[in-house]
Amino acid sequence: MASSSELLQLKNLGMASVNILHAVGINTYADLKKIGAVEAYLRIKARDINVSKVMLYALQGALMNVHWNDLSPELKLQLVNEAENGIVNHEAHAVG
Repeated sequence: MASSSELLQLKNLGMASVNILHAVGINTYADLKKIGAVEAYLRIKARDINVSKVMLYALQGALMNVHWNDLSPELKLQLVNEAENGIVNHEAHAVG
């Protein structure tokens, strides 16, 4: 499948990550860019797929073409805050 090789070209994403992205409907770089790292991470968490914050950083790094470890501490904190706020919002919607 052409789309999996496209995602595999991105920094930080191996086959396992790409398979997880496919499971939540993200098949191309364009999909990932449109949805964004935080929303992609939230979709993964919503499926009860066990991923760490490194996955969040890896997705953002893939979008920026940098290794996840090279993201600034400020950006990592912002991503985590957005994800945690998103998780709260997702749970609130799920309950309501």
